[in-house]
Amino acid sequence: IVLNGLDNTIILVLISLSTGFVISIFFALARISSIKSLSRIVYYYIFIIRGTPLLVQIYLIYFGLGSIKAVRESFFWILLKEPFWCGVIALVLNTVAYTTEIIRGGIQSVTKGQIESCKSLGMNKLTMYHKIVLPVAFRQAFPAYGNEMILMIKATSLVSLTTYMEMTGLARNIMSKTFAPIEAFIAAGSIYLFLNFLVVQLIKFLEWKYNPHLRTK
Repeated sequence: IVLNGLDNTIILVLISLSTGFVISIFFALARISSIKSLSRIVYYYIFIIRGTPLLVQIYLIYFGLGSIKAVRESFFWILLKEPFWCGVIALVLNTVAYTTEIIRGGIQSVTKGQIESCKSLGMNKLTMYHKIVLPVAFRQAFPAYGNEMILMIKATSLVSLTTYMEMTGLARNIMSKTFAPIEAFIAAGSIYLFLNFLVVQLIKFLEWKYNPHLRTK
């Protein structure tokens, strides 16, 4: 039953998105940092990850790293020998690249007037980012990050190529045993559609909750 893989899919999404979101905050701050070398490193990382297919990244992590003897003999092999963790690493690396740019855009949308107001109130940089800049940036980023969440849910289907049995992997197994691809993949597609419907509703609620001007309409 395809539904048996739902929990595996949800675990993949939750771990990848939560880990990626936290990392992306620091990467976004590094991206806009006045330290040029740090900003450049993040820029090239984003360029490489966004410029290559996720499927290629999954193959490189799952098959490529496993073919390197030094990796197999290192403590990293504890994670890299497991299809689940290879999938998580690939998804995290991918979502960090996109989410970093989303958050960076949100930060840069904060007006100079708001920044000057913070400085005039005597806020230090840490307080300003914590109280004003990041909350405003997150509100601005809700729609774009909602799209990223939807893309990540769909991207989990590619992890089935590492033999990890999430919904798409189970659908492929059902197809190979019953020769009924239409029923199996319609079932999987319907569940993905429902998950993405929930994400859309969540983003709408967050936008309504944290944007007062939307509640007055």
